[in-house]
Amino acid sequence: MAQRKTSRSHSRKEAKVPPVESKNGKKTEGGGDAGGGGGPKYSMFTWFVVLALLGVWSSVAVVYFDIVDYDSVIARAKDFHMNFSQVLQGKLTAYDTDGDGDFDVEDAKVLLGLKEAEQTNVGDSPEEKTVSGSQDVESEIQAAVPLPPLVEDDFVPDDPRDSTRPHDEVVAIDSTGVLLEETLPEDSLVKSGQHVTSSRFSQEAEPTEAEKHSEERAEPEPEREKLKETENIPEAEETSENQTQDKIREKAKKKKPKLLNKFDKTIKAEIDAADKLLKKGKVEEALRAFEALVQQYPQSPRALYGKAQAEDAVAEKQRSNDLLQKAINSYREAAELPDATPDLLRAALKRRAERQQFLGRMRGSLATLDKLVQIFPEDVGLKNDLGVAHLLLGDNKGAKKVYEEVLEAFPGNGFAKVHYGFILKSENKIAESIPYLKEGLESGEPGTDDGRFYFHLGDALQRVGDDSAYHWYELGHKRGHFASVWQRSLYNVKGLKAQPWWTPKETGYTDLVKTLERNWRTIRDEALAVMDQTTGLFVPEEENLREKGEWGQYTLWQQGRKDGNSCEGVQKTCSLLERYTEATGCKRGQIKFSVMQPGTHVWPHTGPTNCRLRMHLGLVVPKQGCRIRCTNQTREWQEGKVLIFDDSFEHEVWQDADSHRLIFIVDVWHPELTQHQRQTLSPI
Repeated sequence: MAQRKTSRSHSRKEAKVPPVESKNGKKTEGGGDAGGGGGPKYSMFTWFVVLALLGVWSSVAVVYFDIVDYDSVIARAKDFHMNFSQVLQGKLTAYDTDGDGDFDVEDAKVLLGLKEAEQTNVGDSPEEKTVSGSQDVESEIQAAVPLPPLVEDDFVPDDPRDSTRPHDEVVAIDSTGVLLEETLPEDSLVKSGQHVTSSRFSQEAEPTEAEKHSEERAEPEPEREKLKETENIPEAEETSENQTQDKIREKAKKKKPKLLNKFDKTIKAEIDAADKLLKKGKVEEALRAFEALVQQYPQSPRALYGKAQAEDAVAEKQRSNDLLQKAINSYREAAELPDATPDLLRAALKRRAERQQFLGRMRGSLATLDKLVQIFPEDVGLKNDLGVAHLLLGDNKGAKKVYEEVLEAFPGNGFAKVHYGFILKSENKIAESIPYLKEGLESGEPGTDDGRFYFHLGDALQRVGDDSAYHWYELGHKRGHFASVWQRSLYNVKGLKAQPWWTPKETGYTDLVKTLERNWRTIRDEALAVMDQTTGLFVPEEENLREKGEWGQYTLWQQGRKDGNSCEGVQKTCSLLERYTEATGCKRGQIKFSVMQPGTHVWPHTGPTNCRLRMHLGLVVPKQGCRIRCTNQTREWQEGKVLIFDDSFEHEVWQDADSHRLIFIVDVWHPELTQHQRQTLSPI
C-alpha cells in the first residue's frame, strides 16, 4: 500500500498540466480550479493587497487593545532624533487630524472612529503640543477675598498669631485664607418675591473626596502668550480685544503642560506608575513610590513634583499641617531644580502659594506669587493672583497697584476689573466702582462669578439711587449666590429656615426674651450711665453703612467672647445674660448697645450670615420718627419690647426723631443649628 501511494504521488508530480485558456483568451500554466493541482501563481498586485489588509487589521488590533505604549515609543523616538513625520512629509499630512504636523497613533484612532478629531486654532504650532503621560497638574484657583473656613476637626490652618511654629514665614494677620469653592444648583426654585428659602447658596460644607481628588488632578492654566495683532479689520476695538483674549484663553485650555524634561522622559514609565497610584487615591503608596524615585533620581524635577503632590494628598487625608508644610517645601525644591520645565515650575510654585494661603501664611504666599510674576511677566493670570494675595493681606493699596498695571496692559480683563471695582468701593468711591464691577461681571471670565461682586455692585447702585441694583441681585440669586433677592448673606449653612421676621415662640428662646423684657429698665439705666461718661465707650459705626448721621455702639460680647472689660460698667446686664449661651456663645454675632442720633439714615444692607437671628430690645425710643424695614415690612421699636428679625435679609433704618434712640442688640444662634455646628462654625 505504501508503494502504491508513493508511486502515485510521484507520478502526479511529474505530470504536466495542460495550459488553460482564460476568459481573455490568454493561456496560463496550471489551471485555476481546485482540482487542477500545482498551486496558483498570483500577481504582485494581489500579494500587495493581502499584505496591506494584514497590516490594517494588525494596526486595528494594536490600537484597540492598547498593545503598544505609543506615548513611550514616540517619546523615545524623539530622544533619538528619529523624526519620522519628516520622512512622511507631504504623503500623510492629509490624515493629520489633530493638527500636530504629522501622522501618528492619535490620527489613526480618529480615522478608525475611536476618537473625535480635535479642532485646532490657526497659529497653533506643533511645538506647542507634547506627548506626556502626566495629567495630574494643579488647577488655577481664581478667587477674590477669602471666605471663612470650616473648622475641620484637628486639621485647621495654624493661627497666624502663633509665633512658636517652626516655619520660616512670618505672618501678622489673623486669617486662614482658605478658599471655598461654591457649586451652583441645577435649578433655582426660589422666586424673588418669596422670603422662605432653602439657603442653597455659598454653602459651608466639607468637600467630598471626589471633589478634593478632582481639584488635586486639575491642570494649571499654561503661560499666556502675548497678544498678536490680527490681520483682519475688527468691527470695533473692544470687540477685537475681547475676541483676542477669548482666543488666548481657548488656546491655553487646549495646550498641554510640559512637565517632563529630557531626563524625565527616560524614566517616564516609572513616573507614570507612581502617578497612577496617586490618581487612584492610593496616596500613601504613591508617596512611597515617589520618595523612592527621588532617592534614585534626585535630579528629576517631575519625580520631586510628584512627591510634593503625594505629600499634599496625604496631608489632606490625614489632616496634618506638618505634612502639608513638607509638601510646601517640596514644591519649592522641585521648582528650584535647574532643569525644571517652565510649566512644571509654574505649577509647583502656584500650588505652593495656594497651600501657603491655606495655612494662613499670607506673606509667604505673596512672596511666592511675586517670584512667579518676575519669572513669567507676561502671564496676566499670575498678576491677577498676586493682586488677590495683596487683598488677603489686607493690602488694598498693593492690590490696587497690581490691577492698575493689568488694566493698562489688558483694558478688557474682567477679573482685574471686578477686583479693581471692589477696591474702589472699599475706598467709598461708589460711583467710580460701578462700571468696573459691572463690566467685570458681564465679562463672564473665570473668577468673576462671585457673590461678593454681585453684592457690592447692587449695594453701590442702591447708594446712587439706581433701581437696577435689584436686577443684579436677581442675577446673583439665579447664579446660586443668594437665597433670594432679599436674603443676600454670603456665609451660610444649608437648609436653615429663612424668614425676615420671627416671634419669640418660633425661635424657642422665650426665656431669654422674657428676661430681657422684665429687666429692660435695669439694662436701660446701666446703658445711660455709660453714655453719660466721657470715656468714649460708644464707638462710631465703622462698617460704612450710614448715609448720614451719627451711630454709636458699645459692645459687650463679640464672636462668642466678652469684649475686654466692657462688662465692668454694666455688670447687672452682663449677669442677666451669662446663662443664655445661645447668645453669649454665638460666634457669629454680637451683644451690644446701639445709640442713634436724629437725622441718621442707614443704607439698605444685609448681615454676613444666615446662622443667627437678631433681637432688638427697645430702651429709649422717641414716640415718632424711628423705624426699621426688613424686606418689604416696616416696624417701629417699643420701649421694653423685643423685635426679632433675620438680618441676613435686606434691612434699612431711619432715625427722624428729635432725640436719640437707644436699643440693646442681642444676636442668637439660629435655632435649627445643631450643637456640633455651633461648636465648629468659624467666627464672624
